[in-house]
Amino acid sequence: MNVRWSKLIIVCCLCASTCAAESVELTVLTVDQANGQAMPARVHLADANKKPIRPPGLPFWRDHFSSAGQAEILVEPGRYSVTIERGPEWSAASSPVDIPAGVTRTNLTFALRRLVNLASEGWWSGETHVHRSVADAELLLRSEDLHIAQVITWWNKVNPWSNQPLPAVLPARVDGNRFFHSLAGEDERDGGALLLFNLGAPLDIVAGEKHFPSSLKYARLARERGAWIDIEKPFWWDTPMWIANGVGDSVGLANNHMYRDGVYENEAWGKPRDRARHPGVLGNGNWTQEIYYHLLNCGIRIPPSAGSASGVLPNPVGYNRAYVHLDGELTWEKWWAGLRAGRVFVSNGPLLRCQANGEWPGTILRSTAPLTIKLDGLVDSREPVRVVELVRPGVVEKITLPTTFTLKESGWFLVRALGTATNTFRFASTAPWYVEIGGQPMKPRRESAQFFVDWCRERIANLEKLTNLTPTQRAEVLEPWRSAAEFWSKKLVEVR
Repeated sequence: MNVRWSKLIIVCCLCASTCAAESVELTVLTVDQANGQAMPARVHLADANKKPIRPPGLPFWRDHFSSAGQAEILVEPGRYSVTIERGPEWSAASSPVDIPAGVTRTNLTFALRRLVNLASEGWWSGETHVHRSVADAELLLRSEDLHIAQVITWWNKVNPWSNQPLPAVLPARVDGNRFFHSLAGEDERDGGALLLFNLGAPLDIVAGEKHFPSSLKYARLARERGAWIDIEKPFWWDTPMWIANGVGDSVGLANNHMYRDGVYENEAWGKPRDRARHPGVLGNGNWTQEIYYHLLNCGIRIPPSAGSASGVLPNPVGYNRAYVHLDGELTWEKWWAGLRAGRVFVSNGPLLRCQANGEWPGTILRSTAPLTIKLDGLVDSREPVRVVELVRPGVVEKITLPTTFTLKESGWFLVRALGTATNTFRFASTAPWYVEIGGQPMKPRRESAQFFVDWCRERIANLEKLTNLTPTQRAEVLEPWRSAAEFWSKKLVEVR
């Protein structure tokens, strides 16, 4: 494991004046240590009471703002804390700052060092769940060193495009090689949330109520129009129904329940976890991964995605991000094709790049006999990495890269890295590699097929009890669930 630590460089210049003033003009400069040039970054500035400072005219969310490289803020004399970040490929800088009375101007310069340049290795960052202003999108991408973003602008009861012109260019290209799509949408109701991408116009879903119509109706409409459909979290109630009915191009393994400095510890209106098995701060993240592994165990080949929900939940844009590997120049189309192929890892911290027998994640490794896998990789991280693990059906084991192992039957495997944070779920995970021995894909594992059969039975029982639907509406909502129950029951018959 190759872990490169960041070295904090802070240059603080206090310019005193003999003229007292009630306010101080604070200038925060963020620069690239390599050349001293101004560089966009994210700024966390708070007073002695930990109250975030919100400068006018700059994109602000919860506890931070984005700067193009120089930000001027009027503050009162006192003690402040400043933290500067620019995504996981850069060092971070933090410092307390005392601004005494009688000072009229204070300049703070923070130099960040690039820890690793993943784009130079062919890995390009993106995220699928941004709820921030379209007007701020360019600066948000630049300040987070993010290359791909889906900006959610319409959802069930909100469609600003109904009374304004649609964007002339989709996706928008900024700063040379950064792209964002401003017509991403979200259908989020009782069964969970589907994110709908790459459409030329919003869908009309404003009539959707809590339970009716089925989320499958809008998903199929989106599919007819060529949408990419992201299952925003694995634990949403409708997940096994969506999968069984062919909905889901990706699934949010690094999702917005994971914050930069905490977690949303429950499953909201999704399927709750067993807290005895998955307790505490890490419980939701472990439950998220367990469900994903159950899908893989049933032969479902779906790549992981990542989204932060900045603008709704307390995350910066790109806190949860996906890195997709491409050959040659980045284009919007190539990034999504790479994600579909599974050449991806997701992360909210460690930067995990692995190859198995020289192949990137998403590859199907075929053999007529037991297959020996040589696993190589790099892990870079601004924070300590607690463990790197090899995950395969029924097995999670600590490894050191490089490593070698042998598979005797068809299946899948992936690599994950876990951080040391105790207040949030900090991790990275590759997409799976798939293994076919003797020309056969893996057969479903009994415990995983049974897991989804039981899930369907529970959901159907709950939907049958609804009193807010007419008999006709209830039958329409239940129909895709009955077909889902049949789908997963067939998996149970096919088990090895």
